[in-house]
Amino acid sequence: MEPLATGPTDARVLRVGPAQAFSSIAAAAAKAKDGDTVEIDAGDYVGDVAVWNQNRLTLRGMGGPVKLMAGGKSAQGKAIWVIRGTDVLVENIQFSGAKVRDGNGAGIRFEAGRLTVKNCTFTHNENGILTANEAQAELVIENSEFGYNGAGDGYSHNLYVGHIKKFTVTGSYFHHAKTGHLLKSRASENLIFYNRLTDETGGTASYELDLPNGGLAYVVGNIVQQSSTTSNNYLITFGEEGYTGPHNELYLNHNTLVDDSANGGFFLRYAPGLQRLLAANNMLVGDGPLDGSLKKRGLDLVQSLLADKPALAPSGPAAQIDISHNVNADWSDFIQASRFDYRPKGGTFSAFKPRKLDPVNGVSMQLSQIFAQPVGIRQLILAPQYPGAVQP
Repeated sequence: MEPLATGPTDARVLRVGPAQAFSSIAAAAAKAKDGDTVEIDAGDYVGDVAVWNQNRLTLRGMGGPVKLMAGGKSAQGKAIWVIRGTDVLVENIQFSGAKVRDGNGAGIRFEAGRLTVKNCTFTHNENGILTANEAQAELVIENSEFGYNGAGDGYSHNLYVGHIKKFTVTGSYFHHAKTGHLLKSRASENLIFYNRLTDETGGTASYELDLPNGGLAYVVGNIVQQSSTTSNNYLITFGEEGYTGPHNELYLNHNTLVDDSANGGFFLRYAPGLQRLLAANNMLVGDGPLDGSLKKRGLDLVQSLLADKPALAPSGPAAQIDISHNVNADWSDFIQASRFDYRPKGGTFSAFKPRKLDPVNGVSMQLSQIFAQPVGIRQLILAPQYPGAVQP
């Protein structure tokens, strides 16, 4: 067997694969030390579950698809991988099939520290990633895909972020959650930039983006679509389970929000207690304004809905509400909305003049990049020409 390799600073490289020093991921996890890199050869790893307690780890798939399939097994009854080290990077790995007794089986259970996930895929798990409620933890996700996750109980999701310090996601694709949400986060701070959250044909997801405890949320350049077979009528929700932190502000800029619900739905629901809402340059495909109210196929139902459901009412007088430069559009305004192609037809929005937003709390609100299929982002060459997330 080949010995452990060493890097330029004596950090070790542990290699996993049929012809490598470690034939299983679990064996490498047992021997890994702080600062190591674990490189996993392409192939199928069935039931090869692991716990990672080390700090400053890099866990990387090499040479093609690395498929981690639970095969009825789990680490500590929780997940394919349990990660609780500081500064861990996971990249180029596929996680599928995690199921456990309590219905919360995850591709990754993230419990402490700082985790970065790049170029990974999470499918057919009860949760794609599930985090612990760890106040100082941080999660970063880039260029990854989450689909067909959920136990079907409404309490498990494509991605479920608990009460952590900070959550950042860019260039990622969320689709077809099983009854649960495409993305749910209870983090104190959320930076959600340049993603695609689309439930698509046959999708049964509930909310597309759920921020149930508020916090600081910056939502820029995302395509968010609710399917005609949704199990709920809200695309984005904020604070509906009660605000738990001192700062509860929602910023929405240059998002494309698509309501394909058969009966009409809400683009946004926010609970009383919201401190600030700033929403500009968003494309609203469907009926109704971006203010927590609903127009059902042209009929104004706002007053009756608010009488029945007071939680849908706008926030109190102390809230700062700034909604402008948002544009309602019809499906026929786009190249092929039926196939989720929301590029505007030539000249449709030529008169639109975007509103420039200043940074908020040190976070740039400008649309400088856009989501790129199937995952990833690309830099904008020109300033935004249209409302919404899709630009030339």
